[in-house]
Amino acid sequence: MASDCGMLSYILRRLLATIPVMAVVAIVVFSLLHLSPGDPAHVLAGDTATVEEVEALRLALGLERPFFERFAEWFLAVLSGDLGNSIFFGKSVSELIVQRAGPSIALSLLALLASLVLALPLGILAAWQAGRSLDRAAMGLAVIGFSLPVFVLGYILIFFFSVRLGWLPVQGYRPLDEGFWPFLRHLILPSLTLGIVYAALIARITRSAMLEVLGQDYMRTARAKGLGLAPMLLQHALKNAAVPIVTVVGIGFGMLISGVVVTETVFNIPGIGRLTVDAILRRDYPVIQGVVLVFSAVYVLVNLLVDLSYALFDPRIRY
Repeated sequence: MASDCGMLSYILRRLLATIPVMAVVAIVVFSLLHLSPGDPAHVLAGDTATVEEVEALRLALGLERPFFERFAEWFLAVLSGDLGNSIFFGKSVSELIVQRAGPSIALSLLALLASLVLALPLGILAAWQAGRSLDRAAMGLAVIGFSLPVFVLGYILIFFFSVRLGWLPVQGYRPLDEGFWPFLRHLILPSLTLGIVYAALIARITRSAMLEVLGQDYMRTARAKGLGLAPMLLQHALKNAAVPIVTVVGIGFGMLISGVVVTETVFNIPGIGRLTVDAILRRDYPVIQGVVLVFSAVYVLVNLLVDLSYALFDPRIRY
């Protein structure tokens, strides 16, 4: 009972701590966007518009008002749950984000699954064969994967698996209601592209954590008693090395979010990342602000869940 109260108190403190964080994010995003060069009225009016037409559009959008007045109005609306209306699409920002959330969530979950499937065996094998050829090869692959930009890796995979072999589609997205295989087939390359980069980071941390655990006295005792290799590595070593691995999964989630933006652009996936790029090109300030706030909130929530998961892997941790 006391443990449950302690965890509830910890969750409430963390949630309250996110309020100033999100406020700072809102201030920075609004300031950078509205003080940066570029005029959404000019983008909407087109290159052939006259100065009078552009000014009339600016008045209609309220862009001529003072900066602090616009910020106060937007911030109060955000506090009430209203992210504003898109300048270009003519819809509410919340509606646009909900419409585009499905592909982004599917891509993120599959990329996370792919990264764990790739990273954990690679890191475990590298730690088990520390200093040997397998370890050097595994870490070499991890360094290459982490060093390659997402869009470069995406185009490499497209060239081999789509253009040369013709196994998978080059671009596009199919919703789940059109069938599981078409849905999965269009997400294999994007999720691998994003998952490989993410897996490289997780694999290196997995190796370091496993090496530390394998050097402990209780692991040497387990080996001396004849414990099998698989139970020793998976049931004992990996479980005790889980806290730093889960930590880097949470910290690296920001890299996953930024990778979604690039990956969706490369593979023409109509998700939140593609919406962000379109909004930036069109100077659609409300959409950019709303998306950044949503991404920031998701990042904070994921890190809270990571912190709470520590108690599952280490019974000594109490909240």
